[in-house]
Amino acid sequence: MTVENETSDLTETECDALHEVEIGVEWFHRAHGHLVAFHHAIGHGMDHLADAETLLRESDHDALADRLRDDVLPRGVTADDRWTYALIEEFRSEFLEDVAAFERDALDAVAEGMRHVAEREQERTWRERARRERR
Repeated sequence: MTVENETSDLTETECDALHEVEIGVEWFHRAHGHLVAFHHAIGHGMDHLADAETLLRESDHDALADRLRDDVLPRGVTADDRWTYALIEEFRSEFLEDVAAFERDALDAVAEGMRHVAEREQERTWRERARRERR
């Protein structure tokens, strides 16, 4: 089967391959969103611990307040002491940008840059079926 669209003729295998690339990249974007949510959750947790530091100090529990100030609040979330913003930045610049570049290259090489080729074929098929069935 050949998939016809606005700019090129793609085989079913080409269409399937590009669809898999796009879906993979979409999942990486979702993962990025989860990293951002993780970053925000850690930040909110740290805000509560910062409030607890103040309250512990006000209630004469200076040793616990000092532990929060010195050991918990300034630390990163990874074994190498990185903060969550650094994870997001590294994921975006070191991984996501490279994967997005591959996606662009694949779309350019196979489909003249056209995105969503599988969805376009599905749309065409469903619309043709609806037109046939209306008759």
